[in-house]
Amino acid sequence: MRKLVKEAGMEDEIFVDSAGTSSYHNGDCPDLRAVVCAASHHLDISKLRSRAVRAEDFAEFDLILAMDSQNIWNLDMKRPHGDERYQKAKVLKLLSFAPEFGENIPDPYYDSNGFEAVYTMIETACQNLLSALKNGQIP
Repeated sequence: MRKLVKEAGMEDEIFVDSAGTSSYHNGDCPDLRAVVCAASHHLDISKLRSRAVRAEDFAEFDLILAMDSQNIWNLDMKRPHGDERYQKAKVLKLLSFAPEFGENIPDPYYDSNGFEAVYTMIETACQNLLSALKNGQIP
């Protein structure tokens, strides 16, 4: 998404970040297979480090995208309820922008071709998301 936003010249309008719903891998680098897959698409993700979603994310961001139903549930559990400040972020599944792939992005960890298939899903959804953002069509 960062690459698409940069190519569209929209870095001043759209800020992209990434976080997980678990703190188990906090500070870890990406899986080597993800790094290799991204590199094959001219993306360098080797310097990225994981972080967990924070309560503040629900106040800072307009949109938080989840990979699957479990992440939607985890995000709902992490969102502070009862405080209006944390109700800003809309939480959606990423594949709501590429429904042809189904509802949930699978975990590629156990599939030999999983990282490439997941890359295709994410790239398509991000392209469609960017188009929707450009056209003011985010629900």
